Amino acid sequence: MSDEAIRESTTTPEARERLLKAWRGEIIAGRSYELIAKRLPDREAEIVRRMAAAESSHRERLEQRMRELSIEIPSPDSVQLSPWMRMQARIAPVDRLLAAREAAEDEEVDDLYKHSTGDPVTDTLLHEIRKEERSHSMAVSDIRSSNGTSATTEPPLSPTQQAAKARLDKITGRETWHQTGGGWVSGAIYGANDGLASVFGIVAGVSGATGGSSFVLTAGAAGAIAAALSMATGAYLAERSEAEIAAANVEHERREIAEHPEEEKEELSLFYQLKGIDEETADAMAEQLSRQPDAMLRALATEEFGGMGDSGDATGAAIAAGISTGLGAMIPVIPFIFTSGTVAIAIAAGISLVAHFLVGAAKSLITLRTWWAAGLEMTVAGILVGGVTYLVGLALPT
Repeated sequence: MSDEAIRESTTTPEARERLLKAWRGEIIAGRSYELIAKRLPDREAEIVRRMAAAESSHRERLEQRMRELSIEIPSPDSVQLSPWMRMQARIAPVDRLLAAREAAEDEEVDDLYKHSTGDPVTDTLLHEIRKEERSHSMAVSDIRSSNGTSATTEPPLSPTQQAAKARLDKITGRETWHQTGGGWVSGAIYGANDGLASVFGIVAGVSGATGGSSFVLTAGAAGAIAAALSMATGAYLAERSEAEIAAANVEHERREIAEHPEEEKEELSLFYQLKGIDEETADAMAEQLSRQPDAMLRALATEEFGGMGDSGDATGAAIAAGISTGLGAMIPVIPFIFTSGTVAIAIAAGISLVAHFLVGAAKSLITLRTWWAAGLEMTVAGILVGGVTYLVGLALPT
């Protein structure tokens, strides 16, 4: 940027506001990427860290322009991720975090970089950053769609790499046995949600039918125990199923190496070529690994489905899901331990709806929705469930 261009620039209010907003956005994006990178495999983590470094570079360029326009630069410490955002970054599924970051990149491009600020030099800078932000959005999309395999922000594949990819797709297309498991995601929060919602309906229905008699305590406690056991069993079986799928994938790959050694060696070489390694070196690496079947198995398993499929803790998942479901389910039952009748019904309804709001807000750690909107949605659902089942109980008195 020439000194003459700087002197001819005008510090418009729009330019000042846009630069400051973009500056804050770059800090938030960089810190978000750093947190996400900690939860990714090495290859994807390195890509995300490079993107975080690019955000830092953008910030430095924005700060340079702000200094040229005599705009006071706030302390970076004044821009912080909220505690809620930090919790989301540690708890929410990585795919959703990346989707949210991708959406934020697109929104930032449209809001900050698309329209003129009235300052041509600032517009040029923002336009340059805009193009780079677009590439970030594409890179995030690539990582999300990679399903555990290598993703890249490099330029389009070379003709050699395109040929390697075509050959690799042909080989892997034959291997239709690849399977993926769903896993147990945030069992504690969803367990509390399921337990609370289901047993609140039982309590409301039996309260309507009996006027809040001691039968509510019996039915509610039985429902809470059944819900907890059911959720714990489901969590345990889900983790076991995922472990079995992973083991089956590895065993199938082991059999492929034994039955089609040359094809598997070529497949591994092609994976390496797609990373930018020349064909001769990639072939040599694959040849070396083929002499050690276990090493070759680990390499192919990592490339094809992200690793050897280390399973989660099925017992831990079952305990977490069972306890959280039981605790959530007991909330509407507690008042009937101490009293009965209309008073117990009113207290149960009140604390259950508060619990619905809190559980809904907690779910936003997973869904990345606004906490209060998620809480209100869950509360409305609780009112509908409780209201309908209570009316059913009134219509079918015992």
